[in-house]
Amino acid sequence: MHRVIASTAILIVWIAGVVSAQWIKHPTPGIPRTADGKPNLTAPAPKGPDGKPDLSGIWQRVRPQGSPGGPEFGNTVTYYMAKDATVPLRPWAAELLKQRRYVDLGGGRPSERCLPHGVIGAMLPTVPFKLVQQPGLTLMLYEQLNQFRQIFTDGRSFPDDMQPNWWGYSIGYWEGERFVVDTKGFNDKTWLDDSGYPHSEAMRTFERFHRLDFGHMDLEITVDDPVAYTAPWSIMLKLELMADTELIEDVCDNEKDAEHFKGLNR
Repeated sequence: MHRVIASTAILIVWIAGVVSAQWIKHPTPGIPRTADGKPNLTAPAPKGPDGKPDLSGIWQRVRPQGSPGGPEFGNTVTYYMAKDATVPLRPWAAELLKQRRYVDLGGGRPSERCLPHGVIGAMLPTVPFKLVQQPGLTLMLYEQLNQFRQIFTDGRSFPDDMQPNWWGYSIGYWEGERFVVDTKGFNDKTWLDDSGYPHSEAMRTFERFHRLDFGHMDLEITVDDPVAYTAPWSIMLKLELMADTELIEDVCDNEKDAEHFKGLNR
């Protein structure tokens, strides 16, 4: 209980800092507006020079309807799976998840040491990220921890000498109106969510972005990791455009909270 209270207090302080620091009154250029000047998020999705949807903008995960609420809600992959779907864990992965979730109580996650959440995990907190779509390259800029990804759309294939890293190597292409991000070359150090779902270096992910209109986008993420899971599995996230605002600097420095959490878990 003490650990939950401490986590909640930290989250509230962090949110208060974000709200007070953002450019919350600067109109974003190019956004369609209603007669009263408010952003029209149901206007048609913009198109790029190639005729494909332009995904550029600042986006944030939407809490699912009927959720119980609370600051910790939504940071677990099972909230975003199809009804009756399960995560097909292999035995060793199930044991590791059990250790992280019920014995360590979430302690020891990489973010405690200012390390990346990684693919999926970085999308689950209600923290903004920015997509910047350019010819040959799409950038994903995460407000949390000031991190970024490069998604190459210039026709290149994966390099032959991939060194395992936190975000992997990403190439992008279009399937109709959906922008697909194919990523592999991960290390095995990230958690897929805050409850501790693991993965191996064999993981490959497919992120499919579908911009429905100006202010709404679906994101389906598929995990294919034959070492940790018996079959590929997917989650679906709803994203909403954040208009008339901007990302802020968020630096993880002199982190002290993890030590307190470890003490409470003993």
